[in-house]
Amino acid sequence: MTDITDEAPAIAEAENILLWAAGRNPGRWVAHSRVAARAAKVIAENCRPAAVNPLSGRGLNAQRAYIFGLLHDIGRYEGQRYMHHIIAGYELLHKKGMDLSARICLTHSFPYQKMESYLGARDCSAEELAFIESFLSVAVYDDYDKLIQLCDAVALPEGVCLVETRLIDVAMRYGFSDYTREKWKAVFQLKEYFSGLCGQSIYELFADEVRRNSFSL
Repeated sequence: MTDITDEAPAIAEAENILLWAAGRNPGRWVAHSRVAARAAKVIAENCRPAAVNPLSGRGLNAQRAYIFGLLHDIGRYEGQRYMHHIIAGYELLHKKGMDLSARICLTHSFPYQKMESYLGARDCSAEELAFIESFLSVAVYDDYDKLIQLCDAVALPEGVCLVETRLIDVAMRYGFSDYTREKWKAVFQLKEYFSGLCGQSIYELFADEVRRNSFSL
């Protein structure tokens, strides 16, 4: 598997891919991706030095976290799609040899590790659905998977917000399912997990914008 380096050109390449995708399908998802990337970088920078990625045994790398956040929704280059953006992003980045970012495209929508927890149309072929289900059944999430799941859940296009604000925003657009409660619980657990690694609430890292984007005073 081709790894993503920590060098600046990797970030430049990710930025260029996002610009290309934004040209194909402009929309609020682009700003959302940038907010998620920035949030991932800041949280990774603030995790205690003793905190390690359980799969690699190394601490989180802030540049890598930024890249993963920037590209997690890249499958939206296709246009108005739902679950299919997961597959589209995976295939796009896999073809570029960016397998770690491709993995994030698959995992970011599933903090609760069941395909049925996805809100929105399952606009995938039977083969694609089988692939996602098979992947989720054996995947062992590392801290990058978890970090982008969290950052996806606190990133409005306008900036970082409370988890509750983002979850309601998604539910208002896509509705609820039998798995919504479990998915929400999983997201709150992620918030507590990374707050523990940071030694403070993650909201303290973005206090002003959380206040601005979550409360109408």
